[in-house]
Amino acid sequence: MSLETKQSLSEATVKKLQKLIRANIDSYDGFRESAEELSDKKLATLFREIANERSALATELQNYVEWNGEEAEDDGSATAGVHRAWINVRSKLNGGDPYVILIEAERGEDHIKNAYEEVLKDTAGSAMNDVLLSQYAVVKAGHDKVRDLRDAYKNK
Repeated sequence: MSLETKQSLSEATVKKLQKLIRANIDSYDGFRESAEELSDKKLATLFREIANERSALATELQNYVEWNGEEAEDDGSATAGVHRAWINVRSKLNGGDPYVILIEAERGEDHIKNAYEEVLKDTAGSAMNDVLLSQYAVVKAGHDKVRDLRDAYKNK
C-alpha cells in the first residue's frame, strides 16, 4: 500500500469526502432556504453567512475529489430535501417564527456535525486529516452558534 497524499487519496477516503460534500450542500440549501422564511433580518443574515461557509467547504472538498480523478458530488441528499420541505411548512404555519426554524436548523446542524465526526474517525491518519479537522472546527462553530441562538430565542 502506498502512502496516501492529497492527490492520491484512497477510494474509501474519496467516498467519505463525497458524503461530506452532500452534507455541506444539504446544509447550504437548508440555511439559504430558511433565511428566506425568517422574519428576523439579523438571523436571516447569519443563516446566509453560514450557508456561504458551507458552500465554501463543499467546494474545497469537491476540488480534492476532482484532483483525484473522480467526479465530485454536486447535489444534496433526498432526505435533506424532505427536511427542508418540512421546515418550510412549519415556518409558514408559525409565521416564520425564528425559534421554530432554529429548532429545525439545529437538527440539521447535529447531522452535519455527526457526519464530520464519523468521517474523522474513519479517516484518522488520512492525508485529508488537516483539512477535515479545519472544516470540522467551522462546522462545530456554526452548530454551537445555532444551538445557542435556539436557546436564546426559547427564552424570549
